[in-house]
Amino acid sequence: MGHTSLDKIIALQKNPAHIRNLCILAHVDHGKTTLADCLVASNGIISSRLAGKLRYLDSREDEQLRGITMKSSAISLHYNEGDQDYLLNLIDSPGHVDFSSEVSTAVRLCDGAIVIVDAVEGVCPQTQVVLRQAWLENIRPVLVINKIDRLIVELKLTSQEAFTHLQKILGQVNAVTGALYTSKVLEDRAEKEKEEVKEKESEPSSGDQVYDWSAGLEEVDDSNLYFSPDQGNVVFASAIDGWGFSIQQFAHIYSQKMGIKAEVLLKTLWGDFYLNAKAKRIMKGAQAKGKKPLFVQLVLDNIWSLYDAVVTRRDKEKVDKMVSSLGVKVMARDSRHSDPKVLLSAICSQWLPVSQAVLSMVCEKLPSPLDMAAERVEKLMSVGARRFDSLPKQTQELKKAFLQCSSEENAPVIVFVSKMFAVDSKALPQNRQRPLTQEEIAQRRDLARQRHADRMAAGQPAETTENNRDPTLSGSTAQEGQSAGAITAKMESLIVRESKPEEEEEQKETFIAFARVYSGVVKKGQRVFVLGPKYDPAQGMSMLPEGCSASDCASEVPHMSCCSMESIYLLMGRELDELEEVPAGNVLGIGGLGECVLKSATLSTSPACPPFTPLNFEATPIVRVAVEPKHPSEMPKLVRGMRLLNQADPCAEVMIQETGEHVLVTAGEVHLQRCLDDLRERFAKIEITASKPIIPFRETVVRPPKVDMVNEEMGRQHKLAIIHQVKDEVSQGRSSDNFHVDPTGLVTLTTPNRLATVSVQATPLPQEVTSLLESSSELIRTLEQINMSLREGKNLEVSPRTLEAITEFKAKLESLLQGRKWRNAVERIWAFGPRRYGPNILLNSVEGYQRPSVWQFLGRGEKAGEAGSQAPVLRDFDNSIVSGFQLATLSGPMCEEPLMGVCFSLVRWDIQSSAPLQHQVSLEEDLTSHEALADSKTGGGSETSAQVEGAAVEPSQARRRPEATSLDCYGPVSGQLIAAMKEACRHAFQAQPQRLMAAMYTCEIMASAEVLGRVYGVLGKREGQVLHEEMKEGTDMFLIKAVLPVAESFGFADEIRKRTSGLASPQLVFSHWEVISSNPYWVPTTEEEYLHFGEKADSANQALKYMNAVRRRKGLYVEEKIVEHAEKQRTLSKNK
Repeated sequence: MGHTSLDKIIALQKNPAHIRNLCILAHVDHGKTTLADCLVASNGIISSRLAGKLRYLDSREDEQLRGITMKSSAISLHYNEGDQDYLLNLIDSPGHVDFSSEVSTAVRLCDGAIVIVDAVEGVCPQTQVVLRQAWLENIRPVLVINKIDRLIVELKLTSQEAFTHLQKILGQVNAVTGALYTSKVLEDRAEKEKEEVKEKESEPSSGDQVYDWSAGLEEVDDSNLYFSPDQGNVVFASAIDGWGFSIQQFAHIYSQKMGIKAEVLLKTLWGDFYLNAKAKRIMKGAQAKGKKPLFVQLVLDNIWSLYDAVVTRRDKEKVDKMVSSLGVKVMARDSRHSDPKVLLSAICSQWLPVSQAVLSMVCEKLPSPLDMAAERVEKLMSVGARRFDSLPKQTQELKKAFLQCSSEENAPVIVFVSKMFAVDSKALPQNRQRPLTQEEIAQRRDLARQRHADRMAAGQPAETTENNRDPTLSGSTAQEGQSAGAITAKMESLIVRESKPEEEEEQKETFIAFARVYSGVVKKGQRVFVLGPKYDPAQGMSMLPEGCSASDCASEVPHMSCCSMESIYLLMGRELDELEEVPAGNVLGIGGLGECVLKSATLSTSPACPPFTPLNFEATPIVRVAVEPKHPSEMPKLVRGMRLLNQADPCAEVMIQETGEHVLVTAGEVHLQRCLDDLRERFAKIEITASKPIIPFRETVVRPPKVDMVNEEMGRQHKLAIIHQVKDEVSQGRSSDNFHVDPTGLVTLTTPNRLATVSVQATPLPQEVTSLLESSSELIRTLEQINMSLREGKNLEVSPRTLEAITEFKAKLESLLQGRKWRNAVERIWAFGPRRYGPNILLNSVEGYQRPSVWQFLGRGEKAGEAGSQAPVLRDFDNSIVSGFQLATLSGPMCEEPLMGVCFSLVRWDIQSSAPLQHQVSLEEDLTSHEALADSKTGGGSETSAQVEGAAVEPSQARRRPEATSLDCYGPVSGQLIAAMKEACRHAFQAQPQRLMAAMYTCEIMASAEVLGRVYGVLGKREGQVLHEEMKEGTDMFLIKAVLPVAESFGFADEIRKRTSGLASPQLVFSHWEVISSNPYWVPTTEEEYLHFGEKADSANQALKYMNAVRRRKGLYVEEKIVEHAEKQRTLSKNK
């Protein structure tokens, strides 16, 4: 098929029934970009000879060097099947785990996906991830089993063994889909049962429930979900050799040859059927009778014999015979080529072209934009826990526009931008150099000749040649020459003058939005509303006048802005083509949104449109580095560059820490390298230095251990009076006038002016509670905002879904915090921290102090009529206690890292009131400002400080506070109380057994049996723990699953590749936080430990090593022995 013109593609865009939006998903190195090359070559964009070698959609230099895709890129292809023309918007996505966020951005814009599986490696970890992502976005997948040539050439399997192997792979893929489907059915079942229980309290018997549960799975038809060649959603291929086929093709060929109906062949070609040559019938039970299955006999044997003749034996006669029987034309240079693969791909690409097999399957099996499921639309429009039926009426009506996918004038425009990508300004179509016309070429040629003649004339004083010419001619040419010379001189001076601004222009990166139109027609220059993720359509419609459009934009609506789509582009891989308008159902690029959209957004002409559900990102950014320019004067360029990088990368995060460092947070090592390269070469264009990766740790306390370091039970050993222990005992029993530590770990601390005393105790939270708090951080933040507005006297409207979510969260906490120790603990929660939403809790255990609960607004509905006098009130300086707790949890005593999983209980809090009431006003001002300042130090941002100021300004409290404030040299009481609370929390933390928590990766490695030992060696060296290993059926590959500390992961992938000669490569994904079991402050205290570890106990303490590394990075004091006099020791006998 020849190259398709732009006009043809524009015409095809108007027929949504013949549009297919699809992406290619797979594990890394399974052949996505090679297959994309074959599909692109079918449109004549690249040569079919270069398909697989060129990797056309990998347009970045580092992608070509590393041989992996790092960003998703789109291209529009035309495919003709019979008399039908189809437009395919194809998106190639990365397979490396570091770039899985790019997969999420691609999947959102598509209706279908091609999932590729390597025929040798089978289902890999990332294959499962992409199948899950496709499932979550409700898009239909089709399967391509690629690299079948490896079964012939590398594994040297027979056709019969290959058939069994392919069946196993198909089973593995279907098992993943089945697991996803089963979990969905069971979730739906559980929801239905909940509703039934609510409706009728009479519970059915347990027998009925079991029957119902099984029926739930049996009733639903899931046959269309699975991959099966006879359903036509599987293609067998070798993209690098250019061939691929579906069973339909062979069924069609053999039905003509053998006279058997094509429908019969379709059902029997894949499965346990064989051909009875005598009876000329297809019979069942090939395996039991030891016969060749049809698939082997009719399909695989032909391919195997072709490979045998061309690649293995290079039998020229047999090849010629095959070529003539297939009716394929092979060029002489292909048949004479020294590499047999060239001849093979020349034959195969004509006999079984992979592009035809894949594209016809895509057109038949994948849905068009018109076939979008109603369930998917509802899921897209329901943000968070909000159900679709709870949305406003006008919003629900937009569902019709989605489903109709109409391109009429009155249809509302709805566009989703899944990511922003940066393009060099020179690559834009309007700035691209256009080809010159013949006249312009002739004009320039004459000008160049004229200039050359002028130069020659200036060099020769005797102008004899000029004077001999015809005077009329010479005069006219001279005039032309003068005018041309003057023009060129002017042009050159203009170029010189304008070169500087142009250089600045060249540096400019233009941001283009990667988007899809779901409804309406997008036109160049059109104005639309940009809806942020927190935009509420009900609020927007109530604030805007009816019939309001984006052109008369109202900026006062929260989370909504307006902008115009300056230019619209057709995405063609490495190139962009400018368009005037794009109808519904198409993927497109939009220019001019750089200022309005950060990473993703919903655009619409209707304010009733809700923002789409946020993208599901599989990878969590965890690797952080501090970045600074080599020359400090270039700091503004770095700041601008990092802002651009943040916008261009869906997963990267950029932040400025409290220390003033510019920190870049990425998903992994490869991602980090790409981000730094982009900063240097594209966005900042300056030399930068990046620190060593900043590894995050958390500090926590644990229950006192029952056994010591040599697994002896505590309390039964013979104690040794070691200096360290004596030191410990002194510090444990230490008490002074204003500081006392109880043996139970209760710390009592008095402020310097002796007016306030606090007693705090630290206890570890159960693991499940910590996990719940960590996963519910957004909910806790919302809870805090509601409480803040209540304290300020504002009445905040809380949506029912938020109330429901908070009630559920509270119930979960209550169910997890059981036992005598945690009695009534949930009601006594004072604050969460750090930053008011972290995984630590402050409990109110002060006798006689009933402060308003953090859950107070949940019960407000019932108690609306009650008098306000009964409500508990805040004590003076309540905020100072919270601020002290926030500061303590933000940086712990071990290495100034945030705390995690610690509950601080405030047992006692006394304030003595003794104060001369002079200078009240000045004190009041001082107090308020100091409190606000101290709390803003917690790093909670504007939200926290605003909250404190709001609370501090309350008149009744402001009037009451100075009474408890003494005029002394220690400053305001609020500040002293913050410091006292912080110190008390830190000492209470140190009174318990302290531990460090390390971030952990799950690491999945595929390795062959011969390098397994080396993989284990590398894992062992880096503190990794192997969870399990399993052998993949039918191969000699092992799949190893392990956990590895993030701190040990840098250079891990490279080391594994080096040690295994490239035969194993790991996939690292952030998993969880894990307590490091060793105590960083441990010293031997018993005879057994003393004998085992020696007096110095200087065997490597992992936790101490990490702790000291962090302290050293932060410039804190590190206790270590430094050799001062490193002379060689000389014994007396040698000292001569």
